[in-house]
Amino acid sequence: MYPEEIVIPMKEELTENGFTELLSKDDVQNVLKEDGTTLVVINSVCGCSAGTARPGVIMAVNNHNKIPNRLTTSFAGFDEEAVQNLREHLKPYPPSSPSIALFKNGQLVHFIERHNIEGRSAQMIANNLTAAFEEYC
Repeated sequence: MYPEEIVIPMKEELTENGFTELLSKDDVQNVLKEDGTTLVVINSVCGCSAGTARPGVIMAVNNHNKIPNRLTTSFAGFDEEAVQNLREHLKPYPPSSPSIALFKNGQLVHFIERHNIEGRSAQMIANNLTAAFEEYC
């Protein structure tokens, strides 16, 4: 598990922008039971998370009129129970962090894996997400 002093500022980048933390299996189960759309960011200490994933997600939700009903996040290597349960809902995709998932009525409808984040700009990630928001939200 990563040290709290490293993780907290990275968590706050999302929570200070309206994201709710998923910290347990119950948190995951409860949010995915809800009707509508849920965006889940599996946050990480990876450089691409800080460099493009978090800024891209924030750009997408702050600059688009059509966004998911719920904005959530969980931190890989820290919120272990929640992330493990989220990964069950992401199958057949392998574990990937950072990653970004969009669920509609509890079903995965759009997923951005780490290899689709690495080497992409925050604007490219935001564009990918806003296209998904247009389609599913």
